[in-house]
Order: sequence, then C-alpha cells, then structure tokens
Amino acid sequence: MRLKLGTIPTIVISSPHLAKQILQTHDHLFSSRYLSDTVCILNHHNVSVGFLPVCPKWRNLRKALATELFNQAKLDSGQTIRLKKLQQMVDHVGENTGKVVEVGLLAFITMINFLSNTLMSVDLTDYGSGSSREFHELVSSALELVAKPNLSNFFPVLRFLDLQGLRKANRYKLARILDIIGSFVDRREKCGAGYEDGSDGDVLSALLRKQSEYELSSEDIRHLFADLFVAGADTSSVTVEWALTELLRSPSKMAKAQSEIAAVLGKGKLVQESDIPKLPYLHAVVKETLRLHPAAPFLVPHKALADVEIDGFTVPAGSQILINVWSMGRDSRTWPDDPLLFKPERFLESGVEYKGGDFELIPFGAGRRICPGLPLAHRMVHVVLGCLIHLFEWEVENGMRVEEIDMDERFGLSVHKLVPLRVIPLPKALAG
Repeated sequence: MRLKLGTIPTIVISSPHLAKQILQTHDHLFSSRYLSDTVCILNHHNVSVGFLPVCPKWRNLRKALATELFNQAKLDSGQTIRLKKLQQMVDHVGENTGKVVEVGLLAFITMINFLSNTLMSVDLTDYGSGSSREFHELVSSALELVAKPNLSNFFPVLRFLDLQGLRKANRYKLARILDIIGSFVDRREKCGAGYEDGSDGDVLSALLRKQSEYELSSEDIRHLFADLFVAGADTSSVTVEWALTELLRSPSKMAKAQSEIAAVLGKGKLVQESDIPKLPYLHAVVKETLRLHPAAPFLVPHKALADVEIDGFTVPAGSQILINVWSMGRDSRTWPDDPLLFKPERFLESGVEYKGGDFELIPFGAGRRICPGLPLAHRMVHVVLGCLIHLFEWEVENGMRVEEIDMDERFGLSVHKLVPLRVIPLPKALAG
C-alpha cells in the first residue's frame, strides 16, 4: 500500500512475500533508516545501532555486540547471574501470593536486571521500589513519543519548530536514561581499565578495555546501553504479559504448557535456559504470542536508497518503508486456521521460527537489520514465562472471569496492553 504522509512517500508492506523482497532480495537498497524527529536528539541517531545507516560505525557497534554479548559462548557464560535474578523474581512473587501482581511491571524489572547485571554487574531496579515503576513509565513513554504521529515527520521543513513539543519531551526522557546509565559508566572508568569489584567479565568492562578496537567513545557506550535497556526490556516484558494473558484466557493451553514443564523438570524447579529446547509447547506459546501480539506492530522504518522495482511496482528513492508485522500475523491467507485465535499448536508441526528466515513471522525483523538482541530476548522470555506458569497458579483480581480480561492494545513502538494485567499468584498446593 502506498501512502503520502505529508510530503513523505510511504510504502506499507503487509505480506511475507513483499517483506522478503525488502529485507532479503533487495536488502542492500533498503538497509538505511527513516528517522523520526523524536530520535534525532542528543546525537542519538548518529550513535544508535538501531538508527544508524549501514556504515563503519554501525558495523563496529554490531561487531561489539556480537563479540561481547550476543554470541552463544557469552550468553552461556551469563546464565548463572540470570538464574540468580530469576530466583529473585520467583522469591518476590512467592512473598506476594494472594496479593495483586502487575505482570508487565514484574517482567520489566526482571528483564532490566537481567540486562543490567549482564552489562554492568548491578541491579538497576528492584521489586519494592517506586523508582522501578518510574523507570518503567519513563521507558514506555519514551517509546510512545517516538511512535506518536508527528507533524515534524510529515513536513520536515517544520522540524525546527517542534510544533507538538515531542522532540523536547523525548530529549528530557532520553537525557534521564543516559544519566542513569552514565553514572555507572563514569564510576567504572574511574576504577581504571574498566574494572571494579565483581565486574570482571561483564560487557562494560570489555567495551572500556577495547574502546580503540571498536572505535567507541564513552558516550557511544552510554547510547548503546540505552538502546539495549529500552528496546530489550520493554519488548520482552510486553511479550511475557501478553503470553500470560492468552494462557489465562485459554485454561486448556495453560494446563498443557504447565504439564510439559512439570514432565521435563519435575515440581518446584526453575525453568533454566538450557531447558528451552526440551519444551516445544512453551516455545510454541511464545511464537503464537509474537504472531498475535508482536512486540512492535511495525518494524523500525526502513528507507529506500534508490528507485527499486518490486513485483512491477517502483518504490521511489527516499521512500519510508513500514513493515506491518501486526497485520501479517493476523492475515488469513498466511494463517488460514483461525488466525485471530490463540493456538500454539499451529507451530508444533510447522517448523516456522522467528529468527529471520521465515517471513510470515518476523517480529525481530530479518536481513542485516535484524534485531541483534534476539538470542538473549529468546532466552529471557522463555525462562520468565516458564517460571511464572510452572511455579504458580494465577487468578484474575476482583473475582473477574478470565473471559472478561481486557484485550485492548495501546500502540506505540511496542504494543502494550491498554489495561495492564493484574493477577493474583497462588502457590500450586493452594490453587484450585
């Protein structure tokens, strides 16, 4: 579909076939980014791995992430600390059995601490602190501002006016996030060679020691970590919240997922990252959640670098390309078996994965701009969701029936529930 948003030609892609043309066949011609005015703040667009064009700096950032964080050996070496954070989440839920828990916030705090301990060997948030909710709201509101319809995007000649005040608002939010991260980076730099007690081997130490190799300044590291915290924690926690919501609304599927985990692990054990390959139904639940509720309704916008002909249609140079993964996941031509219903079973035989090779399911994108954090997000979502459903039963607050759970969506860069999921955990022995 071709649109004209103000003065900007925009192409909306809503089919796997055309998405493959953009992200694989003509990947080199669509690898640049169309930048929202609200990300062009504090020089973020010039140092962000998500928004930079394909260039030497972008390659250095991707290399740093692949080498120091997202390869399998590094991820495996970080399992112990993530397991500790997972146990802390379970302990917190256990201490609050019979009380209302806001699942999205719980998952967000857990994801943030997974990331902050992997990156900097510290807890950035905690379950009992009001500042954790503030940080959650800071991150989610920043993402909403980036996605909000913006006159400055439609009419670039008006950008300097910032008529809606969106750039100013997001500059404040990003500055706060960078300040929080920067305090840890500054402290580590003062220790010399990137070390302080307990930090040997974390990502921050590695990047500070190898700044010349990766051509990274301290400011680059701040912005890189901001990308990881904002995108990684928000999207992963949203996925856990939607998955638990769908399972609560489908008791038979909840029971099936719980039975699978119990058969593999036994009672009372944490779901660990090494268990994921042994839990195909849990994996199908995650895939089905990402099909119906992709963390981002549209992939980060691409930009055509030249005129490109696709299926007889010419995409003009400079066009903004929006890939509508939300629509693709609900298209009956791709998903003929009740596409609007939550059916994890559809993935048990299909072999479709979300790793960029199957274009009917690309919540993380595909091609050279695929989300670099996919391998860690895959692990985090499975173990958090798995522990929540394996170790606890859940009731909806105020005696509400599961059919009455609000399923409305709040669209931004990520798709949150309009009404957060608030449920009551019960220990297995007391449930039912």
